[in-house]
Amino acid sequence: MSVVNIMIVGVGGQGTLLTSRILGGLAEAAGYDVKLSEVHGMAQRGGSVVTYVRYATEGEVVAEPIVEEGCADVLIAFERLEALRYAHFLKKDGALIVNDQRIDPITVVTGAAKYPENIIEELKKEYKVYDIDAMAKAKELGNTRIFNTIVLGMAARHMKYTKEQWEDVIRAKVPPKTVDINLKGFYAGYDL
Repeated sequence: MSVVNIMIVGVGGQGTLLTSRILGGLAEAAGYDVKLSEVHGMAQRGGSVVTYVRYATEGEVVAEPIVEEGCADVLIAFERLEALRYAHFLKKDGALIVNDQRIDPITVVTGAAKYPENIIEELKKEYKVYDIDAMAKAKELGNTRIFNTIVLGMAARHMKYTKEQWEDVIRAKVPPKTVDINLKGFYAGYDL
């Protein structure tokens, strides 16, 4: 069976759920059996959030939504520390897409822990890492809320869908008044 495993990790409020719905919608529109799951954080602002998207590409059925360690084809991380925390879920040849942004967890804010240094550099020693400062690009485009579609645009280059397929699903999944700016963000990430 040919199953594609994708993980999206980040901090509550960063759009991991919307991103998983876009990815799920894309696979569903292609006629694949799709399973989605949010397993941590419950999307609280500031809490760690992990979502899984799994789909079967050859007429098969996906039995469960959870991606096991060492099995993710693509790991999309909206924050550096979350990338470090979940990198071990990647396959040996998997792609790690990292938004180069730091959001201190409560343990760092309170002084109980220290935020690790050089996360992206350390990850590059072991994984195929593609990093982007999506927040800076979003500011450049005039809307910081689209940083997640910028990251998704970069991740799209590691998946087998056309730009038109991505565009159709983004149009269907984002709020109608944000379609144009989200597509602008998606293409900004895709073209990097």
